[in-house]
Amino acid sequence: MVYCDFTDRMKMIKFDERGLVTVVVQDVNTAEVLMTAWANEEALRRTAESGELVLWSRSRGEIWHKGAMSGSRMKVSEIRVDCDGDTLLALVEPAGPACHTGRRTCFFQTLLGTDNLQGAGTFMSELYRYLEARGQDSPEESYTARLLASGRQRVAQKVGEEGVETALALAAGGRDEFRYEAADLLYHLLVACISAGVPLDEVVGELRARHKKKI
Repeated sequence: MVYCDFTDRMKMIKFDERGLVTVVVQDVNTAEVLMTAWANEEALRRTAESGELVLWSRSRGEIWHKGAMSGSRMKVSEIRVDCDGDTLLALVEPAGPACHTGRRTCFFQTLLGTDNLQGAGTFMSELYRYLEARGQDSPEESYTARLLASGRQRVAQKVGEEGVETALALAAGGRDEFRYEAADLLYHLLVACISAGVPLDEVVGELRARHKKKI
């Protein structure tokens, strides 16, 4: 984060009559909306100084360094301001659950629409975390754990096999078959990331860096 012109940029914000502004908090890697909160000018200055999200607690009437007590701190990657200047978007790397219930996000209940509907990017990140956890289970109970326990060479072999099968399905022109094989390939690629010790966000980061170069 760049703080040198932070004071000038603060003028972009339209604080309400209480001196507060709404802050929407989003995981920078998964795009999950984690929570909404409030901040005042002091909280934002402390955020800029610490690089971690600092907010204002309306219930307690005091500055709130998110995760200072629980350990679920949030490293700030970027803070954006909306076109009206009355809402901020904080893109963060969370160190733990955002919700006081222990859930990863405060938005775990569906009010209207399809229950637990997720975008592709959000689901892939959730699946990656799930596979990491499954990798710690008994190989007798989990294919993922069994595959990881078999070693990198076996994981590499499966990625190769699924890659060939996906290519063949593409060449054959069968839409359903391609979808099935592509899903198998993506699953095994995620397992390969775990086996190689390269987190999914690093792979996405590589794509992001290439995108900046307009590949």
